[in-house]
Amino acid sequence: MTKAYLRKLASEGLSIIPVNENKIPIGKWKDRQTKPYTPDEIEAINAPIWGMVTGINDIECIDVDLKVIVGLAEQKAWWDEYLSFLEDNIEGFRDKVVIARTMNAGYHIIYKCKEPRGSVKIAKLKDKSEAIIESRGKGGYVVLYDKMITNRNYHQIDYITETEREIIWSISRTYNYVSEPLIDEPKKSEYKPQKDTEISPWEDFNSRNSAMDLIFDEFTIVRNTASSYIIRRNGATSPHSGYIYKDSGCMYLFSTGTTYPHEKLLTPFAIYSYKYHNGDFTKAASELYSEGYGSRKMPKIEAAEPIPKEKIDRIKFPIEIFPNEIQQYIIQSSETLGLSIDYMGCSFLWVISLIIGNTIRIEVKPGWQEICTLWIAIVGKPGIGKTPSVNQMIFPLREANIREQKDYQKQYAKWREYEALDKKEKEHNEKIEKPDNKQFIVNDITLEALIDLHEQNPNAVGVFKDELAGWFKDMNKYRQGSDLEFWLSSWSGTSISLNRKTSKNAFVDKPFIPVIGGIQPGVFEEFTTGNNKDNGFVDRILISYPDLEVNYYNNNHMNPDLIEWYRAFIDGIRNLFQNKFLRFNDKGEIENMVAQFDNQASKEWMRIHDKLTDIQNSDEENEYMKSMLPKQKSYIPRFSMILQVVRSAINDDTNMLVIQKQSILDAEILSDYFINMSKLVKVDMKEKNKLRQISSMNSSMSPKEQVKAMYRNDPDFNRSHVAEILEVSRITIHRWVKEFENK
Repeated sequence: MTKAYLRKLASEGLSIIPVNENKIPIGKWKDRQTKPYTPDEIEAINAPIWGMVTGINDIECIDVDLKVIVGLAEQKAWWDEYLSFLEDNIEGFRDKVVIARTMNAGYHIIYKCKEPRGSVKIAKLKDKSEAIIESRGKGGYVVLYDKMITNRNYHQIDYITETEREIIWSISRTYNYVSEPLIDEPKKSEYKPQKDTEISPWEDFNSRNSAMDLIFDEFTIVRNTASSYIIRRNGATSPHSGYIYKDSGCMYLFSTGTTYPHEKLLTPFAIYSYKYHNGDFTKAASELYSEGYGSRKMPKIEAAEPIPKEKIDRIKFPIEIFPNEIQQYIIQSSETLGLSIDYMGCSFLWVISLIIGNTIRIEVKPGWQEICTLWIAIVGKPGIGKTPSVNQMIFPLREANIREQKDYQKQYAKWREYEALDKKEKEHNEKIEKPDNKQFIVNDITLEALIDLHEQNPNAVGVFKDELAGWFKDMNKYRQGSDLEFWLSSWSGTSISLNRKTSKNAFVDKPFIPVIGGIQPGVFEEFTTGNNKDNGFVDRILISYPDLEVNYYNNNHMNPDLIEWYRAFIDGIRNLFQNKFLRFNDKGEIENMVAQFDNQASKEWMRIHDKLTDIQNSDEENEYMKSMLPKQKSYIPRFSMILQVVRSAINDDTNMLVIQKQSILDAEILSDYFINMSKLVKVDMKEKNKLRQISSMNSSMSPKEQVKAMYRNDPDFNRSHVAEILEVSRITIHRWVKEFENK
């Protein structure tokens, strides 16, 4: 950093100080906290390193020290997540702050604010003694670096709003691991275990529940990080209210507007006590004990009757149904980034579905038309790469979505300025109409807002949720079934309306709302029984449930040209549909095109249709599975339409409105994949429920004794399921089983 630039910084009010090789200020540090060097004094000083005093001239810094994380890949993943969190909550974040990369794997986020705070250790990671995030404010300083990852440099440090500063701090606090839980053991001695194999009601409750199970009706997940779920209280104005740790299931709140204590780590039992017993832990323990939690004297190990296992071979996603170029992009993404081929293949289908929208309907036969709406559940354990796999395929649409949002905000601001003019001023200015919001991908949105947005985007609005559980939970949450009715109608493309007391009614003639999102197997299981199965809601959901493990880091790199090709390919299809195929009549209604099967495709479709009908009429097929087959009769034509559009986009001489034989055959293969996935989930659920039953029957026993009961019931039980149920490692289960086998 040149002396001329340092003099410039000093002349603009920054307090520049010399620093030695150990990053310690040279000279009397206390004097420099209040009395900056002049530009001439800086010119006369020779120093190996230079720094800047914080607190002076309202400068504050968030110091991110990544060296506490082992491994470059892990450091990058953590920083990317943290930075995207800030960018998602502060519009134009990179344009408002200065971000410098430090010499030792870290970053300085620098800005000006009123009344800078002192130096504070904001966040420590689990099992780490050093903070990963600290502040530098009054009485502090930072070393100056040349590497900037923003367009701003040190001489361009500017003020951010108090709200933006608070968002930075609150997001940073969500990474702080709090290890000391609230003491939630009742004082009554009768609830204390007398033996090592006995557990108290609260320990038992904590082992079987997570904070998320108790607060889902009061809070919404707004972000899913590697270690926690960031949550926001319903109705809160702040971007988030706290977080739930994935490893312990405990909750930590910043917000004071709840029935729960803030800034304390709350176990599930503590949450239960405050929610249902006004914080009376003893009363809560008594209630749980009466419900069967805690040790009972059960000397005999109970085992359920063994049931025959249903063997189902897992089908891989049929990537061969796509053109070679798309296959190469997906395969290379998998080999270099460790992403799932199954998840990416499903996501690509969703992308094309959203692009097509209401532009094309496929006529199966006169009187029967289908739209291309898809509902896809990406099922997998946390950390298995569900969201990154989806993002790898939809990123061109997300980029376009962001551009539309930014353009809308600019146009909306101009319209607001125009509306603020008085009548005379309006006469002398060009009239500005209220702009339509062209956002076409949403995440967390109310039903009313979704319908309003769809009115402004009649072709399609896609829903992509990192956590699909929120979609399920919202289904019947507020209006006693109207959410469910809305979604069932939208899947079929039947017109929907919303009558409101306080504002104008909303109506969408041709709803087109494809949905995709990730969900954990256990959470998905909760929503696939009872009413959701009986009303056909679950049968409309296409499931991807591959057998995956977390990948190790590799040094393979993706071809940048292939990434650019894919971006251009998706942008090209979208532009084609938006600018050429999307047509409106005089009433402003979409005039959709109609695709039809050619003769060969029609014959294949009749064969496929009757094959599914035979299965529906069969006495051998599981009744649970039969209910999804009618929906596959709707999905197969939809798949064929999507695949035909992709082929047409690759081969100019292919007519996208004439469904060819190969497209319907590939659609059949795709349907077989999703049927297979549904069967796997069902069998998985059945086996897991059986294991839970055995665990519950022996709940007074130690985990090891419960495993023994499961082993006696079925020596080949699923080790991963049991490890998940008992919350122990798989190696522990294997070790215990080895002991049983040797006795």
